[in-house]
Amino acid sequence: MSELMKNLGVIVLLIGVVILAVPAMTGGMTNAVLMTGLIVIVVGYLSHIFINKKAES
Repeated sequence: MSELMKNLGVIVLLIGVVILAVPAMTGGMTNAVLMTGLIVIVVGYLSHIFINKKAES
């Protein structure tokens, strides 16, 4: 379970990348998709930092 928690931020980040990649390949890119992908990527990045910083302490 600890390994899953350490990698949770990276998993969320990859979900954000998929949110951006699929519409880009299919041609359905809208501002809502871009904002959703951006928010998910930023949340994944920040959660990765905070979870790993907490795990080290």
